[in-house]
Amino acid sequence: MHVARAIYTIWLREFKVFVRERSRIVGMIGQPLLYLLIVGTGISSGMSLNNAPGGMDYLKFMYPGIIGMSVLFTSIFSGASIIWDREFGFLKEVLVAPVPRWAVAVGKILGGATVASIQSAILAALAPVAGISLSVGVMVKLLLLSFLTSLAVTSLGVAIAARMESMQGFQMIMNFLVMPLYFLSGGMFPVQSAPAWMQKLMLVDPLTYGVDALRQVAFSHTTVELAPGLSAPLVEIARSGGLIRWDLGVDVAVMAAVTLVLAAAAAVSFSRAE
Repeated sequence: MHVARAIYTIWLREFKVFVRERSRIVGMIGQPLLYLLIVGTGISSGMSLNNAPGGMDYLKFMYPGIIGMSVLFTSIFSGASIIWDREFGFLKEVLVAPVPRWAVAVGKILGGATVASIQSAILAALAPVAGISLSVGVMVKLLLLSFLTSLAVTSLGVAIAARMESMQGFQMIMNFLVMPLYFLSGGMFPVQSAPAWMQKLMLVDPLTYGVDALRQVAFSHTTVELAPGLSAPLVEIARSGGLIRWDLGVDVAVMAAVTLVLAAAAAVSFSRAE
């Protein structure tokens, strides 16, 4: 009971901090709009997917990748709160409480994942801009996949932040990790279009499986017209063009395994923090 209460308390604190920071909420809404309306639309106007079947434009392809990017950025930088808590003395008070340290880490992870999922919900509401149709069931699946992915990424951020002494050092390591994780995820370009050596790196990037799962679910309720009187499900078009690589069960299983490993690493790293 004490452990559950500790996890809930830390989660609630993370959520309240987020709600009270109005600038953070504005940024959370503005960032997806920036990437979807400006970056995605701008790139789609001058770039096409090589060998992509009809009905698949770049903005549709990029939309699940933008969700993945949003989850990645928001989740991994949630670990920065640990460093702030250490500098202002709050973390010291938490660590002397009669609860396991891993419970504090779990609360931090759940709090960061919750905030990232809220941003995913905002992006889900912007799906029509990309020409994607979402049902209530599809939106629920998207949010669940986003939450699973954000659990893994937030765990990575917590594991690293627990061992860092300064915000500058944390930001440097995060910047070194975030961009390769995203660019190798298949969010910006298909896996099969990359050079052979890069494809190998993409296959070991856990975010690749998260984006692949998001793409399957996001496309599952959209039908595109290929010719007058001829239409096809977007998910089948993407699958036939190699833009979806694995079955949804495989993607979820990989992400679940990665989440367990990274959450355990975060718990151990936080338990050893000074």
